Amino acid sequence: MDQVLRGLPKVVDPNVLVGFDTSDDAGVYRLSPECALVQTVDFFTPIVDDPYTFGAIAAANALSDVYAMGGRPVTALSIVAYPGKGDLDVLRAILEGGAAKMIEAACPVVGGHSVNDEDIKFGYAVTGLVHPERVWTNAGARAGDVLVFTKRIGTGVISTALKRGMAVEEHVRASVESMLELNRAAAEGLAGLEVHGCTDVTGFGLMGHGREMALGSGVTLEIEAARVPLLCGALVYAQQGAVPGGLKNNRDFAGSCVGVAAEVDAALVELLYDPQTSGGLLVSLPLRDAEVFCSRFEKGVIVGRVTERQEKPILIL
Repeated sequence: MDQVLRGLPKVVDPNVLVGFDTSDDAGVYRLSPECALVQTVDFFTPIVDDPYTFGAIAAANALSDVYAMGGRPVTALSIVAYPGKGDLDVLRAILEGGAAKMIEAACPVVGGHSVNDEDIKFGYAVTGLVHPERVWTNAGARAGDVLVFTKRIGTGVISTALKRGMAVEEHVRASVESMLELNRAAAEGLAGLEVHGCTDVTGFGLMGHGREMALGSGVTLEIEAARVPLLCGALVYAQQGAVPGGLKNNRDFAGSCVGVAAEVDAALVELLYDPQTSGGLLVSLPLRDAEVFCSRFEKGVIVGRVTERQEKPILIL
């Protein structure tokens, strides 16, 4: 997709503040000197068995892109692909789970679209609002900043372990709780601080999204592997080989941009490529602001720093 997008024609419009050229989390379009739209769309196939939980996770995941841009979600449109002869009670539960999460985010669902499809898919197109001068992008990280991360890593590996009958129930439950958590509180904790760069870590994993931030900003991200918070059980499952296909794809995509210190555990490096669903925010900001944020939002952890561009865009220390 990255290669295809490069060749697409673009409409030149000075009000497009963020387009697809920087691989950001959402597009931003200026409506006035005081207001801009944040627009995103995200949907996927079921990642948990319970339909209500699946709908809620899909909603949290779609909302995350707006929070990552510094925006406030205001409306959503549902996107549904469902078998025409499928169980309507299951479909209703998916929609109810999504609606409950949207209510939590104070983001009304104003419509949507559905298609007959044998493979179930669900998600939302979300519109938010942001001040044009307070947009967070993944291309604003500055040398001298520190990097803060707001959730634990490992949802992809734990999901794979569950499918293989390896996962402990409490580890699965903690992973689901993490995916259900909105990034709203984290975004609100950043309010008024000097955020230079921000992205939410989802399908491309920490390394894939970190790559986009490093390349877009023209810097190098130094990640201290031991400081990256992990979901309980994730490292053990990775050591046991519960590696999802998406992790391998992320490693193939971003691996050439990553330098790894010899002493870093190989399984831990694998986890940094793990595809996340409804993952946390990776934020670049000055140390003083990072310390304020971590005092406001206790799950926030300083995981590294930003330097001038070195040989590799990302270094795992």
